[in-house]
Amino acid sequence: MRFVLDADQRDFASSLDALLASSDTPAVARAWADGDSAPGLRLWARLAEQGVLSLATEATPVELAIAFEALGRYAVPGPWVESAAYLPIALGREVEGVATVAVPPHVPYALDADVADQVFVGGTPAIEIGELVVSVDRTRRLFPVSGAGQPDRAAFDLAVLATAAQLLGAGERVLADAVAYVKQRKQFGREIGSYQAIKHALADVRISLDFARPLVFGAALGAVHVSAAKIACADAAYLASRTGLQVHGAIGYTAEFDLSIWITKIRALVGAWGTPDFHRARVLASLVEPVEAGAS
Repeated sequence: MRFVLDADQRDFASSLDALLASSDTPAVARAWADGDSAPGLRLWARLAEQGVLSLATEATPVELAIAFEALGRYAVPGPWVESAAYLPIALGREVEGVATVAVPPHVPYALDADVADQVFVGGTPAIEIGELVVSVDRTRRLFPVSGAGQPDRAAFDLAVLATAAQLLGAGERVLADAVAYVKQRKQFGREIGSYQAIKHALADVRISLDFARPLVFGAALGAVHVSAAKIACADAAYLASRTGLQVHGAIGYTAEFDLSIWITKIRALVGAWGTPDFHRARVLASLVEPVEAGAS
């Protein structure tokens, strides 16, 4: 499958990229992880002005995928999937301010409930918010919540699409940073990027991301099961993170190095909005059920 964005979609992607590139998002993410939400909320307001919060109700899933790929590429913190993808569909309206949601059993915690103006379970307001639960990604502040709300299937699938697009964007960022690094780092008098083993490893990541991208837009257009997109993007992004860490060597393990922001985010997003096993089971069911129905 080959998908080409139209002029308006390309302009939207360019405007988001320009905004985020000038926003020092690594510093925003670090502040958010340390409990200082002010920079993140200022960026939230600027993205809301760009229309990101209204995409689920006023645009198509394609534009939403474009936006979330950009959010992943720049590691923008906050409950964006919840506020811009799930809740507008579950509630039937654009959310006001910052909102978050838990959707048990696959989304057991409400992301950034301490910052949100509204907290939901399924599609109803939460009754009680518990204590912070630590995530591998320090920018993801998780809170157990109680309430009687029920999951919304259409909203859940759009949230899965948004998460897949985030993973795609994060994987692209890690690959770009890894390629830039291997062109600068020298060992035995040569750039390490000149070694075939490193070229092949990075090429594998490029291929994996290129195969995942059409599934994201195919899912946005309804031609591909959204769980297939989530699986492919999770696998590609995780491969990017492992390869990026490997080519950076010891520096890649340090929390002070920006690479860590994307590596930990990818690891958390792989299991967010449904584990890989859950999504593989959904894809299998979608393939088997029509056959079984025909056989009966």
